[in-house]
Amino acid sequence: MAALPGLTPGTLPPETAGLRARVREFLAETPFTASCDSWLTGADPAFSRLLGERGWLGMALPERYGGHGRSPLERFVVIEELLAAGAPVGAHWIADRQTGPSILAHGTEEQKRRFLPAIARGECFFAIGMSEPDSGSDLASVRTRAERDGDGWRLHGTKVWTSGAHLAHAILVLARSAPRSQDRHAGLTQFIVPLPDERVAIRPIRGLSGEHHFNEVVLDGAFVPDALVLGRPGDGWRQVTAELAYERSGPERLLSTFMLIRLLHGRAGSTGARRALGGLTARLWALRQASLAVAGALARGETPELAAALVKDLGTRFEREVIAVARDHAGVEPDPGSPDPLARALAESVVQAPGFTLRGGTNEILRGIVARGLGVR
Repeated sequence: MAALPGLTPGTLPPETAGLRARVREFLAETPFTASCDSWLTGADPAFSRLLGERGWLGMALPERYGGHGRSPLERFVVIEELLAAGAPVGAHWIADRQTGPSILAHGTEEQKRRFLPAIARGECFFAIGMSEPDSGSDLASVRTRAERDGDGWRLHGTKVWTSGAHLAHAILVLARSAPRSQDRHAGLTQFIVPLPDERVAIRPIRGLSGEHHFNEVVLDGAFVPDALVLGRPGDGWRQVTAELAYERSGPERLLSTFMLIRLLHGRAGSTGARRALGGLTARLWALRQASLAVAGALARGETPELAAALVKDLGTRFEREVIAVARDHAGVEPDPGSPDPLARALAESVVQAPGFTLRGGTNEILRGIVARGLGVR
């Protein structure tokens, strides 16, 4: 495929083949309930601890902080296999994917030693407090405020669509720590808020089918000591935009509906079904190369924000198209109670599909980022 702006297509080193085989063997031997969109909906803390025991969490973190000193490309292989199998990785997902690297990049020595080893063991889960009511993907408009109080800060405000907050041991909150100015990106700071906290209310936001993975989080004067400010006060915007490169570009932006492709392979009897499935498979491979290219850039210490936005936009649109092809060619209707795994997977995908192009920044916002990066806006 053609190179992304500033990137070359990614390749995996040959030694990752053995790692992939070990992950597949583990998945074949370990009982779990597979699901579509498992990195959001499939939370199983016990399964997360099993991954931690095998060294498959905190893989790219340094060994001195409890990590394993592996490359982002090796981590790519592990999470690709977990997602393709629909494994229940939602409990640890945010901590492993983005909070751990953020603490490593911006945290104090005390913060690194407190949180990173526990993340790598699968014993510390994080939620992200970014989105707010009425602000959507416009993070610069956050109204959660941080007010100075002695040797710390008091946080006041509401966060929404906070995935996994009901399971989390801490939430990383973006708040305004200085009055607004003409520079909307100035005066923002990230705060680590340990949970539970009597001044933090976590309320479920249930989906249409009754499932619970999103939450509303209300901060009513929660106190955060200076020791739990992540990075320097006022640097929140720069830190968050770097963090979003991890959030937007991984295999999860391509593989939330992979179970449908896998299940359809055994049922594509007609010429039209085989042609549609072949087209999806070809596009999936191209998108995988793009995601892998971003992983390679991260491995080199780069921050490919533009390419990550492009991967997220194209990948999440692809995931919804997989559902459309499945509905046309599966020969079954979505049914969460069906004994047919394809009917169940189709039902799960249909329920989750509205969120694909919203979470991690709406596709409209991401296209604006790409347009500005290419100098056409």
